[in-house]
Amino acid sequence: MRRRDFITALGGATAWSAVARGQSSESVRRVGVLMNLAPDDPEGKKRSIAFEEELRERGWEIGRNIQVDIRWAAGIADRYRSYAAELVALNPDVLVAATSPSVRALQQATRTIPIVFASVLDPVAAGFVATLARPGGNTTGFALFEYGLSGKWLALLKEIGPHIKRVAVLRAATDIGSMGQLGGIQNVAPSFGVELTILPLRDVAEIDRDVADFARGEASGLIVTASPYGAAHPKAIADIAAKHRVPAVYPFRYFVQAGGLASYGPDGTKEFRPAAAYVDRILRGAKASELPVQEPNKYDLVVSLKAAKAIGITLSPTLLVRADEVIE
Repeated sequence: MRRRDFITALGGATAWSAVARGQSSESVRRVGVLMNLAPDDPEGKKRSIAFEEELRERGWEIGRNIQVDIRWAAGIADRYRSYAAELVALNPDVLVAATSPSVRALQQATRTIPIVFASVLDPVAAGFVATLARPGGNTTGFALFEYGLSGKWLALLKEIGPHIKRVAVLRAATDIGSMGQLGGIQNVAPSFGVELTILPLRDVAEIDRDVADFARGEASGLIVTASPYGAAHPKAIADIAAKHRVPAVYPFRYFVQAGGLASYGPDGTKEFRPAAAYVDRILRGAKASELPVQEPNKYDLVVSLKAAKAIGITLSPTLLVRADEVIE
């Protein structure tokens, strides 16, 4: 190579090196997210979009100064464990957990990387944090609701169908939050004069058989409690209630959007925005142990006129006026 060409090439290499250094002058932070749903689940997509939008609003641009690695467990137990291990192995600055199984898997995988959770029932009883005000450890986040809210599902069901005397409660027996929700319903059942039947919430075919048997009796209604399994199968569960013409109340709006009759509870998607805000604060130096666990300050009543018509019931004008959303 001629001397002039060598000097030119060397100058070009030096210039490229300077550009590269300029591009990498801002360190790229890493966030691992363990979702409970499938990647093609509409609710899961909304949650990831809300999370990333909030990060952008706080100055984080994916691909420039932050990388977000998402794993989708789709409600499958083995995936929580394997994906938690994968995410921890990436050595992220912060981990984000959607629902209790994700938190449990991530806490088992690390006790040092900060974890921010969303959509978790009673994180204190679950052992995820010491207290709401001072979580301690490496975990904090956003809880869904207090167990007393579940009693309002029964009140809503009786308002929809005053004639209802028998209520089946679908609950996931292996889920720690299930017992608290059931207790809230059992506490108010005598005041509403209803008889409760507990049905397992673990397999669509089994739910179909159980609800079919229960619906053969008169004056029947259904309450579906919050659980990872229910979150992964809202349409299938709503379809079963419609198929057997049983008025049903659900904990979240996405059940009604999938064809269910009515829901009362927080908007789980909205929790992913403040979760992103906590991630931002941790990336800027805050400690998870000192960020308080927060609970929703608003619960939404959502009803479906279409679902009501399909099972032959009429929703009262009073209920429709109170509803935050009416699906027609």
